[in-house]
Amino acid sequence: MAAQEDSFLYALSSNNAWAGYKAHQNPNFFPKLASGQSPQILWLGCSDSRCPETTILGLQPGDVFVHRNIANIVSATDVNTAAVVEYAVAHLRVQHVVLCGHSGCGGALAALGGSRVGGVLDTWLAPLRALRQAHREELDAIRDDAARAVRLAELNVQAGVAVLMENVVVQEAVRERGLEVHGCLFDLATGRIRDLGFGTGRKGPSGSGGSGGEELVRGKHAQLVFRGGNASMTVR
Repeated sequence: MAAQEDSFLYALSSNNAWAGYKAHQNPNFFPKLASGQSPQILWLGCSDSRCPETTILGLQPGDVFVHRNIANIVSATDVNTAAVVEYAVAHLRVQHVVLCGHSGCGGALAALGGSRVGGVLDTWLAPLRALRQAHREELDAIRDDAARAVRLAELNVQAGVAVLMENVVVQEAVRERGLEVHGCLFDLATGRIRDLGFGTGRKGPSGSGGSGGEELVRGKHAQLVFRGGNASMTVR
């Protein structure tokens, strides 16, 4: 218990130091942040503690609107995800929707294991188990457990992007103002984000390898560049 309390107290102390540093670095930072938000990116990711979107993108508070859940599952019947997507796309008018999975995903490993996790998690992971069944032959042919989990994570992103592309609010924004939808995978071992090529007007890795063009996701302090199946971040 003491260790847990110490962790929380350390977090509060760290926050105090961060807030002081940011205010000293830029006195207008917090007043501007408090005045409203206009992010260009909606990030749909996994709740995994190793995948903090703003940190791995090199961006700042206010740059990314966020929804995260166990194994970054996007389901057409999940009103929580649907509400976030609708608010971000229709009201905040983000320019990019990024669905990002990651390597070493506990949800993917659980779905591959076949044994029950327990409680509501078994219900939540049902879409991943269905993907595992639908692609059993391909997945069973992968000998390495970690690689098999990565492949299931990719399939999960592909399925989630397909759900997003059927969302009426997303469809209208794509048609009327060029909203972009991206499917990506974050590699824990390297810290790099890989563009899987799923999304608006693009082909997946099994096709032509993507459009080969360049797309920018701009934040206030940096930009994420999608180019030829890969993503990189540059500070502005």
